[in-house]
Amino acid sequence: MSVRTLRKRAAGTAAGYEKYGLLLLMSSMVAAAAWICVGGSAFNQAAARAAVRASRMREIIDVQETSLRETVEEIVSEKRVVEYEILQKSPAYELSEADYDTLLRIVEAEAGGEDENGKLLVANVVLNRVDSPLFPDTVREVVYQQDYGVYQFSPVSDGRIDRVTVSDETRRAVERAVYGEDISQGALYFAARSAASGESMRWFDSSLTWLFAYGGHEFYG
Repeated sequence: MSVRTLRKRAAGTAAGYEKYGLLLLMSSMVAAAAWICVGGSAFNQAAARAAVRASRMREIIDVQETSLRETVEEIVSEKRVVEYEILQKSPAYELSEADYDTLLRIVEAEAGGEDENGKLLVANVVLNRVDSPLFPDTVREVVYQQDYGVYQFSPVSDGRIDRVTVSDETRRAVERAVYGEDISQGALYFAARSAASGESMRWFDSSLTWLFAYGGHEFYG
């Protein structure tokens, strides 16, 4: 076999390999393109799903923010209404500074050991007397009134009214009374049976109408 023939066969073989390699390369490129298309489609689908979820989360957050804002606005509005009502409410009794201080002190002295309603009841009795034609017209005059030389309230007689320290609870009770809260059933008298003399209690029981008892006090009309 001549050298020329060998060269032709070698060239033909190389050309065949080259063509085969080119076909393989083209097949790989087609496969890769197909994979990219499929992968790209999957990616696009995943991205679309993520976008939908993000949109829904945004909607949920917007709804929650709106609900929270409306709740806060409602609370603020209600608070303003309450504050307005408080500002609009006027006291039932216009007391001078001296009368107010006297009321605080007599309530503390007479009902310091009672709960807030027990203190309120004593304040009610004093103010009921102010309203009654049977008693003086001011708190101070009612508290310091004497009957046959005897003070109506024992803390005035023994000076306790001047020594007490008024508690916050007493202040709240007096405020309630001054603003018109009355749970006394119109009582004009009260007495602590455990501390009063037998003679005093006999007078209460025989001369007055017993209404009710609360705490350590009994109330009469």
